[in-house]
Amino acid sequence: MSSTPLPYIGTLIQGPRNAITDVEGVTVGHRTLDDGGVQTGVTVIRPHAGDPFRDKVPAAAVVLNGFGKSVGLVQLAELGVLETPIALTNTFSVGTVGTAQIRHCVAANPESGRSLPTVNPLVFECNDGFLNDIQRLAVTEADYLQAHDAATSDFAQGSVGAGRGMSSFQLKGGIGSASRRVSSPCGEVHTVGTLVLANYGRQPQLVLAGHAVGERLAAPGTPECKEPEKGSIIIVVATDAPLDARQLRRLALRAGAGLARTGSVFGHGSGDIVLAFSTAYTVPDRVDRPMPTIAMVHDGLLDGLFQAAADSTEQAILHALWRATAVTGRDGNHRAALSEVLPPSSLSSFAESRVPS
Repeated sequence: MSSTPLPYIGTLIQGPRNAITDVEGVTVGHRTLDDGGVQTGVTVIRPHAGDPFRDKVPAAAVVLNGFGKSVGLVQLAELGVLETPIALTNTFSVGTVGTAQIRHCVAANPESGRSLPTVNPLVFECNDGFLNDIQRLAVTEADYLQAHDAATSDFAQGSVGAGRGMSSFQLKGGIGSASRRVSSPCGEVHTVGTLVLANYGRQPQLVLAGHAVGERLAAPGTPECKEPEKGSIIIVVATDAPLDARQLRRLALRAGAGLARTGSVFGHGSGDIVLAFSTAYTVPDRVDRPMPTIAMVHDGLLDGLFQAAADSTEQAILHALWRATAVTGRDGNHRAALSEVLPPSSLSSFAESRVPS
């Protein structure tokens, strides 16, 4: 990974880690599989340290383009809560990881599916089949548990976890994260953190901080540069601002603005999904437990959070591309890292000297 400073997106101040874990209580864990033709893994985002089946988290999702095989979105849309951690993996491993989430919940709540309601697993995917021999179904339930148990505030980005085999703009993609802080007119400060699983984009369309660098990298005659969009991106937005599910859906939608700035047009073959959740309160699982009483942010004060979602999404994608290392996988297929093919001097005019203080 290059040590060249990256462009800084926007004018809002970042959190101390510039990552989704700047939202207090949120942790991230990876399980990376790196073995010849197997280049894949699992990434788990835990919204808090407790049991989300017992203490659910308000959430909402937006499907920008629905070319995807995720599970759990129907109930999420209906009830507006998470009740498992958020899992990211490859397309063919969704079922395995979903089963792992169910078993994990049942182990902690033996009456789930009996005297207690069933659990709604939540798994998102991207297709890493160019680098990963996806037909080998290499991800196991134990891999999910390892990623879950490894979750911490400080976590790796790039070619790790679910991002190990992912490609973006015909380069190496993967996991990226960023955060922004927002001061409200009432004097409150809230954090918005984003994590992306980047596996999308056509190289000629790549834009970094407003600079069309893809035009410099792309060789117009190569077959890949002529192919339609066939990738995907999963975007997870966390905030400590007290928002309800309706407001969180609005917040999730603004992540699409950050995605579009990088050159994405949400192509026909791309699965582009955004999930947003709040850690400001939890919803109890049982009717005999009191519901929270909390004042939500006024809709008229959401613009700062919207800006933070857009900016942190764009920054997270930049981090995914720049922090990824090159990977050679199935059948010798190879993805170079952006830091290998983009001259560091080309970033010097718009690097992180712009970071707000």
